[in-house]
Amino acid sequence: MRNCLVMGAAGYIGSYLVPHLQGLGYRVIAGARRPCRLPEGVEFRLADSLKPITLLPALAGVDTVFYLVHAMGAGAGFHRLEQQGVKNFAAAARAAGVRRIIYLGAIQPSPCNSRHLNSRRHCGELFREAGVPTVELRAGIIIGPGSAAFEVMRDLVFNLPLMVTPRWVRSRTPPIALSNLLHYLVGLVEAEGVDGQVFNAAGPDLLSYQQQLQKFAAHIGKRCPIIPIPFLSPRLSAWWLQFATSVPQPVAKALVGGLKHDIPADDGPLRALLPQPLLSFDEALSESLALEQKLGAEQQGEETPLGLRWRHPEYGFYDRTASGEAMCLASTDVVWQVLQQLGGEQRYFYMNELWVVREWMDHLIGGPALTRGRTNPARFVKGDMLDSWQILGVEEGRRLDLLFNMKAPGVGRLEFNILPEESGLTRLKVTAHWHPQGAWGLAYWLAMLPFHLFIFQGMTEAIARQAEQRAGIPVMD
Repeated sequence: MRNCLVMGAAGYIGSYLVPHLQGLGYRVIAGARRPCRLPEGVEFRLADSLKPITLLPALAGVDTVFYLVHAMGAGAGFHRLEQQGVKNFAAAARAAGVRRIIYLGAIQPSPCNSRHLNSRRHCGELFREAGVPTVELRAGIIIGPGSAAFEVMRDLVFNLPLMVTPRWVRSRTPPIALSNLLHYLVGLVEAEGVDGQVFNAAGPDLLSYQQQLQKFAAHIGKRCPIIPIPFLSPRLSAWWLQFATSVPQPVAKALVGGLKHDIPADDGPLRALLPQPLLSFDEALSESLALEQKLGAEQQGEETPLGLRWRHPEYGFYDRTASGEAMCLASTDVVWQVLQQLGGEQRYFYMNELWVVREWMDHLIGGPALTRGRTNPARFVKGDMLDSWQILGVEEGRRLDLLFNMKAPGVGRLEFNILPEESGLTRLKVTAHWHPQGAWGLAYWLAMLPFHLFIFQGMTEAIARQAEQRAGIPVMD
């Protein structure tokens, strides 16, 4: 059985492909820039295509590679990162003697003036030019939990009573079910005579984005009128999505650039090579929502988007974040000892008055925020309560994750990370993650953002000072 490396295992497709390959009996190696949630028995290898030193060790003993890496979230220069990453990886794969790379690209319209789609095409060309046996699988909109285009659609349908939409909602594309795409990806591992070829993966329906939105609304029993506005440019459309969905603005901007095209696709050669029943859009939608419920139930109480929004389909998959951090002269153990005082009488180390105001606001609308105290005053235990927070995750001495239980239009968590630096200093970082409930959830986040940035920076500095005092290190004012 072949050894398969999934590059981008922490991403959307990778998170589904890894267990799918494992279930078919392949030995699976997950490659990513940082450790990620993996099924038992899957090996993790640190692999960053922009850090060539990590690639040869990750490719040791690998027969087949699935290359699923993209950089849409990096902003305007994402295409440069994608292409340099491909150059680095192709050189390493050639040196390691990899048998085949399966590259997931994007269906191409003609002509195409989308930076996102052009970068995907060029990356496929770079792999082939590098002399590495490569087969490119091009897909359009993927119907499945976590797909950026699908999550845009989902947020709009669940949270807006009326949609004022850009002209690109009339562009047509053949959306494909996640299960159909996984079948094609895995089938290319053993397929013969495919190296150097490009295949289109498409569903059976050619639908406009507006038709998909209408079908989605009908599926959940909702009436959602759509009014296209022709003068909204792609740039304005991306900003509109920023305030109407949870999808990050750089990703939305890249997506809009592709969605404005009609993207028909000839998938005949791929269907002949790897035949399977193709799900219609309605069937793919049913499959996706059922999968979301199944995974959400399995991941309930975990720090995953599906686990957090289980039973709350209106919450966004993508999170908004705000953070603060400080460097500390004390050791990680001492910083952890100070952090263990969080909540209860110690409260939150900084500007406790603002925390009290927020708690009273929650109390006045029937929330639990005035519930104070800790289940276990001495240590953090997963599942315990810390004031009105619930402890979601603990890595002793390194990380604490709290679930926000106050009433608000969305779901949030607060993550503390304590990291040793090569310099000998300790880095403490506090990050708030917020999964908004539509436009109201995004408005709430924007209203709270200035306070978050102010409070979290002060909190980390206060914890660092207390840790240094506890360690007997002179504190400088």
